[in-house]
Amino acid sequence: MSENGPAREQMEFDVVIVGAGPAGLAAAIRLKQLSPETSVCIVEKGGEVGAHILSGAVIEPRALDELLPGWSAGEIDLATPVTEDRFLFLTERRAFRLPTPPQMHNHGNYAVSLGNVCRWLATKAEALGVEIYPGFAAADVIEESGRIAGIVTGDMGITRTGARGPNFQPGMALRGTYTLFAEGCRGSLSKRLMARFELRRDADPQTYALGIKELWEVAPEQHRPGQVLHTVGWPLDRQTYGGSWLYHFGPNLVSVGFVVGLDYRNPWLSPFEEMQRVKTHPAIRGVFAGGRRVAYGARALSEGGFQSIPRLTFPGGALIGDAAGFLNVPKIKGTHAAMKSGMLAAEAVAEALGGDRPAEPAGFTERLRASWLDAELRTVRNIRPGFARFGFWGGMVNAALDTYLLRGRAPWTLHHTHPDHTTLQPAATAPRIAYPKPDGTLTFDRLASVFISNTNHEEDQPAHLHLRDPAAWAGVNWERFASPESRYCPAGVYEVVGAEDGTPRLQINAQNCVHCKTCDIKDPQQNIDWVTPEGGGGPNYPGGM
Repeated sequence: MSENGPAREQMEFDVVIVGAGPAGLAAAIRLKQLSPETSVCIVEKGGEVGAHILSGAVIEPRALDELLPGWSAGEIDLATPVTEDRFLFLTERRAFRLPTPPQMHNHGNYAVSLGNVCRWLATKAEALGVEIYPGFAAADVIEESGRIAGIVTGDMGITRTGARGPNFQPGMALRGTYTLFAEGCRGSLSKRLMARFELRRDADPQTYALGIKELWEVAPEQHRPGQVLHTVGWPLDRQTYGGSWLYHFGPNLVSVGFVVGLDYRNPWLSPFEEMQRVKTHPAIRGVFAGGRRVAYGARALSEGGFQSIPRLTFPGGALIGDAAGFLNVPKIKGTHAAMKSGMLAAEAVAEALGGDRPAEPAGFTERLRASWLDAELRTVRNIRPGFARFGFWGGMVNAALDTYLLRGRAPWTLHHTHPDHTTLQPAATAPRIAYPKPDGTLTFDRLASVFISNTNHEEDQPAHLHLRDPAAWAGVNWERFASPESRYCPAGVYEVVGAEDGTPRLQINAQNCVHCKTCDIKDPQQNIDWVTPEGGGGPNYPGGM
């Protein structure tokens, strides 16, 4: 915190939690269950709980059963028990059904709106006395004598020039004995904390994916309540990791999405356009006949798994959920893992608060190593890096051997050897990809998609996307890679202007940003920095997302 900054209102808590996603809410609930007198507050940058929550989602209820025994799916709007699993390999015109891998079996799981799950969890947390503040972005950390002592929410009413506008309100200082960071994938403060305390020193580089999702209301005759479909293959090449999902849930709702590993090599690839293409496949397009698209969103995912989990604790706090990378990629699930990590952290913090209050809640790591979460992630550790090392078919063979023969007990560990931003090949040597024009019925463009994400940022606020060195963009991003950010961004934020007259420059349309964080991850120079905009800005996902 700057000593010369504005005077700020301060509030004191035992525990401050950044992010009202599954991990943050589970941590808050567990803390209050263990220690009802502990004061707990959650700050959430979305305008309401669930506004920025985007997921497929099929959830495994294991952690939920532990946290709230006796809960019922009837309590959560749009929760649908899974009735069928299908797994397809696609070529351009054909589909071949494959055996569903054991990790992807969904018996006993639920297709849900994850936003609604979080809204429901928030009511449970508030009933226990947790204070939740939506619409407040955690913009900075409070550090005192080498220990994190809370966070500062972002100032409101700052103009584009950095001046204080007529509606200026300084952010609040929320102080806590311990602070848990549950920001999700590539959280802006989590990234800074990893650098500040060298939390990634002994971990593999994190590898990521971009998930792009649409919510459709389909014709009743096309709806298969509880059906879960995953595909691999077309339209991606054999060196690019990814695939699609279709989840049927609720009243005639289908969640359709596409995931592309951000270690892809071809700078001409557009994950958004690949997602539009997969809907046109003969095995899929019929689902959408007579339906209408009702929502859109995108989010990066942490895919590194066991090898890429950083050191979790530091003086004054810990990382939980996808901020640390708790995602089971072969299972295509992370909610149960995020919740369990939050619960384990809460148990460690409750113990620390009841004792001599050590600088780090070190018991979190010990509990994690003794838990089913550690065992689950350790068992599947070789599957995702196998695809990066061996390509699609080699990765499939490796996954089959690891799953069926070795049963996750291989005496070796495959590693992630490089971060995603280093993988692009020069545009001049990569094959261009010809994407068809959208038809406005089944396929759409990015701006029309951003419109239905309900994304909004105050026009006069400072841009929350920065080039660390604006002069470096032309020589690398433009000349070497043909501006990959104009294709990997699923929201049309990055636009090259002036190329036709020989003076190309990058225009950043920050108001379009859906907070997916892909640019912060994939930029080849790590020249793009994503920071929090004003609280409440960004997408506003409806209850079905």
